[in-house]
Amino acid sequence: MTNSPTPIFDGHNDALLNLYRSDTDDTGTPEYSVFERHDANHLDLPRAREGNFAGGFFAAFVSTPDADYETRETDEGHEIPYADPISHERAKAHTYDMLAHLYRVEAESEGEFRVVRTPDDLRECFDDDAVAAIAHLEGAEAVAPDLSNLDFLYAAGVRSIGLVWSRPTEFAHGVPFKYPATPDIGPGLTDAGRELVRACNDRGILVDLAHLNAAGFWDVADISADPLVVSHTAAHELCPATRNLTDDQIDAVADSGGVVGITFAVTSLREDGRKDTDTSISTLVDHVEYVADRAGVEHVALGSDFDGATIPDSVGDVTGLPDVVAEIRDRGFDEDEVAKIAHENWVRVVEETWG
Repeated sequence: MTNSPTPIFDGHNDALLNLYRSDTDDTGTPEYSVFERHDANHLDLPRAREGNFAGGFFAAFVSTPDADYETRETDEGHEIPYADPISHERAKAHTYDMLAHLYRVEAESEGEFRVVRTPDDLRECFDDDAVAAIAHLEGAEAVAPDLSNLDFLYAAGVRSIGLVWSRPTEFAHGVPFKYPATPDIGPGLTDAGRELVRACNDRGILVDLAHLNAAGFWDVADISADPLVVSHTAAHELCPATRNLTDDQIDAVADSGGVVGITFAVTSLREDGRKDTDTSISTLVDHVEYVADRAGVEHVALGSDFDGATIPDSVGDVTGLPDVVAEIRDRGFDEDEVAKIAHENWVRVVEETWG
């Protein structure tokens, strides 16, 4: 396919986790630098340039100690054991360290990589051809249950918070990884979760509904004054996995003026739910097209989950992004629509949320 000059802004990646692990693990994790090409991972700055990667949401994610993430076969499909909750103190320590790594990259990049805090910062990165990074928490465990450090996190540049990963928190319940199943598993937001959503609205912090169960999703939809955002997911109608959005949820995101970021995780894309990397870009773009047809092209974007998921061999890594955009274009989307999917929808939602 022809390389596209269209800048691409991505809804989710876990490059920070790789960077953190390479510095702190003694378990053989390969040394990792975002300034050098690392073919074992999905994202670094040299390949970002090749892939027209203009930036994205860089997640601080804290794993569950000794968790069993092995996929187990079931009579109908598969599931991964539901992860146990983690402590606030563990999450806070690891998250603060990952944010420090993010700023270290910014300091060493000589302007090539910038952490953005305002819509103007984001626009300037596009103008200057600098990679823009939004600091995101994947799971709100680093936020104190009484929200006493939320202002500190905001001052530290955090502008996006996911209430959960696929485990319970003080604020909400994430869905377990399961196929086939609906996201309608477990209770809704706690009182602390409701307060966190309101507090994020007040400060201009984007609330990410990725990994959240259906009851929590609908609670946020009732409470939040901002556009609904699900950073990395797919269409449940095409792949009936718990992590994917039902049609009613897609409609609610659109009605709020929000955005659905389509993940590249093969288990969320394939009709059979299999962890099979022999998955076509066409299968991925089926989900883009499905959401665009149902909700409108203004409400779909890309949310790869680079370095956090098993992605199609047809994409490979960040250098495959232009091929994804080319397939979107081949589906009949015009250049204005391609630009919306590639980056403008994310920019719009950031502007509307951050104010």
